[in-house]
Amino acid sequence: MSDKDLYSVLGVSKGASADEIKKAYRKLARQYHPDVNKSADAGAKFTEVQEAYDVLSDEKKRRYYDQFGVVPGTAAADAGAAGHAPRGPWEGGQNVRVDQMNIDPEELGSMFETFFGGGGRPRDPFGGGSPFGGGASGTRGRGRASRAVEPEPLEHELYLTFLNAARGGKEELRLNLDGKSRTIEVNIPAGVRDKQQLRMRQGAGDRDLVLNIRVGGHPVFRREEGNDLSLDLPLTISEAILGGTVNVQTLDAPVELRVPPGASSGAKLRLRGKGIQPAKGEPGDLYAVVKVIVPKGDSLSDAEKNTIREIGARQGNVRGG
Repeated sequence: MSDKDLYSVLGVSKGASADEIKKAYRKLARQYHPDVNKSADAGAKFTEVQEAYDVLSDEKKRRYYDQFGVVPGTAAADAGAAGHAPRGPWEGGQNVRVDQMNIDPEELGSMFETFFGGGGRPRDPFGGGSPFGGGASGTRGRGRASRAVEPEPLEHELYLTFLNAARGGKEELRLNLDGKSRTIEVNIPAGVRDKQQLRMRQGAGDRDLVLNIRVGGHPVFRREEGNDLSLDLPLTISEAILGGTVNVQTLDAPVELRVPPGASSGAKLRLRGKGIQPAKGEPGDLYAVVKVIVPKGDSLSDAEKNTIREIGARQGNVRGG
């Protein structure tokens, strides 16, 4: 995240409304999008603008930023909590990268169901005996005692951009444990949702890490049911009436879409498999929602107006019934 003032990045004042922020972002996103702007720094500026919008378009994150001057979920924000975090399993080390940690978005159940099987003895999920540091031997009573001292999971709020949540990937976390900063790297599965919890199992004797996911908005894409996405597809009158081929942006790259003749506003044109590609399961679809853009009356000549009146007369009453 850039250290620049986020309002300055978007070119708006601190008191700007949500609509003003969105309008400013749309303008800058079009200006610096790598598909349009081929300058060397276009990609970096586009990312900077996207990150600023992700914070300022979210009421909670914007309020946090206005109050503390840092972006929630970043190292700068976490550093303010040093000394107040619960004790954890990383004590005594420096920056620790835990590359082997994998997050399972479906693992939301109790740790007791993970570590304890049908018998009374704790079960090591990695095949090495007791997960609490002891050997493979033990009694039922000893297993029950181990449950009682299982450390509580550590919760951490993780903010993701819309695209990072949709695509998934690696994220670095800065955690403050017992007053000491620790850095870990986690794998975020593609398709995580806002307010979803991801639970990371860290192995024998270590506490779990529960990530409370917060996902920012996007000026183009909307998340629908499952892994489906939607976006608005502006069309001219001629494109809507006569049909044609138009370019539609997807998560990866623009693709061509055939618009059938007579497409009305609100019609949904499906791009199969162009939604979110989840870590598991089938990919979602992308729905382009038609939005017919009507020209202003004063931009038409008298002949054009007469032609439109004739078309309207032949079309008849569209509100009948």
